This record gives sequence, structure tokens and C-alpha cells, in this order.
Amino acid sequence: MKVTETALPGVLLLEPSVFEDDRGFFLETWSAARYRDAGVAADFVQSNQVRSRRGVLRGLHFQLVRPQSKLVWAISGEILDVAVDVRRGSTTFGRWFGAILSGENHRQMFVPAGFAHGYCVLSESADVAYLCSDYYRPAGDRGVRWDDPAIGIAWPPGEKVLSAKDRALPLLADATDLPA
Repeated sequence: MKVTETALPGVLLLEPSVFEDDRGFFLETWSAARYRDAGVAADFVQSNQVRSRRGVLRGLHFQLVRPQSKLVWAISGEILDVAVDVRRGSTTFGRWFGAILSGENHRQMFVPAGFAHGYCVLSESADVAYLCSDYYRPAGDRGVRWDDPAIGIAWPPGEKVLSAKDRALPLLADATDLPA
């Protein structure tokens, strides 16, 4: 597995080994010992899968109470996956990292607790899977605006399809509940 450290401490871009032949391919999407050796220090307890269409933007979300680390990948289609450091006092507070994850490149992104996460679908549709280090708790759900100019994420051009909840998220400067 190839592991790339990013400019955000703890955010990793992972490229699992893929074994292909005329039947298709095989890869490990998770192996506790192998990933722990690669720097993914999380005990995952929940697995999620989401299907979205082109232009859907989900995020930027994080859990304040009982924060979650996430391991994210696209099973099919293509997304721009983004992590934003929302930890007050961090030297990289407000900075972001993004990478293309797809069913073709098999890349994964590890997003540690304390980072907001979101993605935008670039293909006609995409199936996205992610493992979480803690259970989702609606009362602890928080987020910041996807288009916050202070963060300056370079989202792809085109109309974005967002939930009402995501459209109402605050700017980072106005967010009162952020991790330490």
C-alpha cells in the first residue's frame, strides 16, 4: 500500500495494492494491522455507503461530541474528497486538502477526528463507502459551509446539489462549536 502524508497532520491519502487479472480485481479495503502500520490509528465501529448523482455536494461535516475519524473511498464513480482542519488552535486551522477518489483509482482518504469532511460527485453517479471510528450521534453533528471563502476550497465548476441542512451551515468564523 502506498501512503502519502498531506499538508494536514494526520490526513492521509492511501493507495491499496490492487491485484488485477482477466476476471477483475481484488484489494483489501481495510486490514486493522496493515492500516495501523500505515498510520491509521482508528478502531472503526460503523460502516456507511452513500449513492449520489453528479453535482451532489455533501458536507462539510464533523462530530463535536464523540468525534469520528473516517476512512473514505469511492466504490464506483468519481468524487473530489475534502478534509478541513477545524481544530481551534491548530497550526493548520482552516486549511484544506482534497483528492480525487474513484472506483478506478481505488484511493482512500483517512480523515482524523477534528477535521470536517465533505465531497462532491464528479461522475454521473458515485457510490461512496466510509468507515467511522465512532457511532453517528445526531446531537453531536456539526459542520461548516462548503463555500466558505476563508477556507477557499477549489470545488469543481457547475451547479451544486446540497441538502437544506448543508446550505444552512455556518461559516468557519461564525461556528461556535469547534473541536479543540
